[in-house]
Amino acid sequence: MSDLKFFSYPSCTSCRRTKSWLKSQGVVFKEQHLFRETPTVEELRAILSLTTEGIDEILAKRSKEYKSLNLNVEELTVNEFLDLVIEKPKLLRRPILTNGEKLVVGYNEEGLRSITNQKSVFTEKIS
Repeated sequence: MSDLKFFSYPSCTSCRRTKSWLKSQGVVFKEQHLFRETPTVEELRAILSLTTEGIDEILAKRSKEYKSLNLNVEELTVNEFLDLVIEKPKLLRRPILTNGEKLVVGYNEEGLRSITNQKSVFTEKIS
């Protein structure tokens, strides 16, 4: 598995939950503050290439930033979208985790297990 990159924002509840889960599992990751170290165009292209839903998967449509745009992102080219996100990184859903092969957006324990190769721990009921 490639290095795990964790794009986060410390005030984000989902980011804190994800970070806590990663640490509890002993997962090594590189954290990058989404707003102070905005992903590069290359990083964003790599993230987009791993999505199953395209832009919708990484766009924070419920955010104040998005709502204030009054813009149909569906009409933007990919380059225009990337430029917009670099200018306004609050448009990104968070956290974003990638190992270069898989992508997890938001807190999703099943996705986290998949990207980190951690096994679920189930307890069986004995009758």
